[in-house]
Amino acid sequence: MLRGSRIFITGGTGFFGKWLLAAIAAANDRLSAGVRACVLCRNPDAFLASQPAASVRNEFSWLRGDVRSFAAPPGSFPVVLHAATPASEVLNLGQPAEMFDIIVAGTRRVLEFAGDRHVDALLLTSSGAVYGRQPSNLPLIPESLADGADTGTTHSAYAAGKCTAEALATTSGLPVKIARGFAFLGPHLPFDTHFAVGNFLRDALRGGPILVRSDGTPVRSYLHAADLAIWLLHLVCLGQPRRPYNVGSEQAVSLAELAHAISLASGHVPVTILQQARDELPERYVPDTRRAREELGLEVRIPLTDALRRTLAWAQSQAARQP
Repeated sequence: MLRGSRIFITGGTGFFGKWLLAAIAAANDRLSAGVRACVLCRNPDAFLASQPAASVRNEFSWLRGDVRSFAAPPGSFPVVLHAATPASEVLNLGQPAEMFDIIVAGTRRVLEFAGDRHVDALLLTSSGAVYGRQPSNLPLIPESLADGADTGTTHSAYAAGKCTAEALATTSGLPVKIARGFAFLGPHLPFDTHFAVGNFLRDALRGGPILVRSDGTPVRSYLHAADLAIWLLHLVCLGQPRRPYNVGSEQAVSLAELAHAISLASGHVPVTILQQARDELPERYVPDTRRAREELGLEVRIPLTDALRRTLAWAQSQAARQP
């Protein structure tokens, strides 16, 4: 469906964006898909210097600008992939107004651009954060929970921004497909931010101990980024407009179990859990993906154990290349 198309991508230099670009490049190399992409980026020169493989790809052009105020590139773009989001806990806590503005004003500008160009499909990458705190007695969180439901929790600036961005998208009249992302892993995942799995992998690569700074009971699930790219591309092509879809894995794992799985995959490095377990139901962040599976035919192709091993192998190969 995307063969020969020209795509406009925001956030093309982030975790989601790098995988979308890799998917496009692979489709062009292996399937002669003929897909081209214009990628919005604050500093293309810096990105291409850090990712030299992208600099030799003729199908990518680069637009310097801020997602909130970029000048529209010339030409038509039947498909827009809006993945620009600052995944920064420091910004979320220290400058919440800036976090909110980047998400909301950026989405508004992308919607204006898409409306001017009469796009056929626009993908908005939202987040499972829109649900607020998942009830501990609810194993999987469905899309319907956000349809008028109130979890009784206060939204962060990031979550509030995503809620507002979804509202802008669904009232725009444009063919917007909404992907509510949960937790992911794979090459290009930051190992030095607020993502627990990234921090655990970093600790393992250093020989341990893998530090679990909580009591280890919070429950998460992780989708490998290769599956993520497949899901996002299916969604923009086949998803129903203005209908949100959870994007993630249903394979639930506690942080303690995750740390021990990483320990096993990396040669039994030690694990240290810093807090005592509390006598209460654990915090959860695990999606119900039935809508994506039944409506779009999607599935998880890479189970968690393989995803961890692949990510570790990539990180080790990157470290080996360092002088």
